[in-house]
Amino acid sequence: MPAEASAILESDSDNPRHIAIIMDGNGRWAQKRFMPRAVGHQAGVKAVRKIVEYCAKHKIEVLTLFAFSSENWRRPEAEVSLLMALFMATLQREINKLDRNNIRLRFIGDRTAFSDKLQQKMAEGEAKTQDNTALTVVVAANYGGHWDMCQAFQKVMEKMSAGELINQKISEELINQHLSTAGLPEPDLFIRTGGEQRVSNFMLWQLAYTELYFTKTLWPDFDQNSLDEAINSFKNRQRRFGHTSEQVLNKSVTL
Repeated sequence: MPAEASAILESDSDNPRHIAIIMDGNGRWAQKRFMPRAVGHQAGVKAVRKIVEYCAKHKIEVLTLFAFSSENWRRPEAEVSLLMALFMATLQREINKLDRNNIRLRFIGDRTAFSDKLQQKMAEGEAKTQDNTALTVVVAANYGGHWDMCQAFQKVMEKMSAGELINQKISEELINQHLSTAGLPEPDLFIRTGGEQRVSNFMLWQLAYTELYFTKTLWPDFDQNSLDEAINSFKNRQRRFGHTSEQVLNKSVTL
C-alpha cells in the first residue's frame, strides 16, 4: 500500500502529488487539419510547456510524461527520425528554462538505443537540474513497463549473485528500490488523452493504485483547463486501497 497515498481529498490544496500522462493524439490532431504529422508533434511540445507551467504553479511534486515508448520504434522510419530530432531540439531549448524555474528533469527508459549525442544531452539536463525542487519532470523515453520490471529483477538478481543481498526476501519494497522510478512517489493520477482507454505498457507496476482518467481531447488541445478537469475528477474520488468506505470516512485507517 503506497505510504504517500492520501485519504478523501476535500480542498483545492489536495492535489495529486504525482501525475503521469500518456500524451496521445498528435498525429490525429495534424491529420484533422490536413497537415503533416510533424506539425502535430510540434504542437504537442507546446502543450507540454503549458502543463509543466501548471504543475509548477500548483505545486504538483512530480509530472511524468510518456514521450516515446519502446514500441514506438515500429513507426515509419521518417517519423521516428523526426521525433528524435524534435526531442533533441526541445532539450537544447528547454533545459536552461527548466533550470531557471527550479524544475528538475529526469529520464526513465533504456537510453542505449539513442544516439550518443542525445544520451549526452539527456545526462546534461539531469545534471544541470538535479538540485531543483519546485517540480520534477520525468520523461519516459524508450520506456516500457515490462522493460522496467525486467531490469529491476535483473539488478536484484545480480546483487544477490554478488552477495550484496544476503538472505534478502523478494518484496515490493525491494523491487521499488530498483525500478527506474526509485525515490519517486507512485502516481496518484494517470491521464491518457486521445480517446484510447488502455495503459499501453506504461508504468505497469507503479499504476497499481493510481486513479485513471481518459479523455477524447487530443494532446495538442489538452490545456490547463483540461488538466483542471482531470484533477477535479481525481478529487471527487474516494481512494480506499482495499479498505471499506466506512473505514475511510471514519478515518480509522491511515492510507
